[in-house]
Amino acid sequence: MDYKWIDHIVIAVKDLNQGISNYQNGMGMELERTDVSEKLGIKQAFFNLGNGTHIELVEPLGPETPVGRKIERSGEGVHLVALAVENIEQSIKELESNGVQLIGADNPKGQVFLHPKSTNGVLIQIVEK
Repeated sequence: MDYKWIDHIVIAVKDLNQGISNYQNGMGMELERTDVSEKLGIKQAFFNLGNGTHIELVEPLGPETPVGRKIERSGEGVHLVALAVENIEQSIKELESNGVQLIGADNPKGQVFLHPKSTNGVLIQIVEK
């Protein structure tokens, strides 16, 4: 499979405002925007890294959300690494033929997730770019 680049990295935080402060003031990154996704159960902050890549900080809206459960299990830190590919359908076929456990492959809409059981504990997102 031909991965093009790391598209983005999602970092789970308990307090989005504190996370924003760490990345702005400590690391000197510029906050691009914030958002709330009720559907995903998260508050989001985006830091553009250039060349189409970004770091996304996410705070769970509650403990029952996927990010809330991740923080409860293993604390704050990397939640997801997203890799860009040219053709999501071809990538899904190749991953499935390699025995990789996928999440959302039945209706990809430009993205699919590789289950952490298949990737040594890391949630990987494949995005079509």
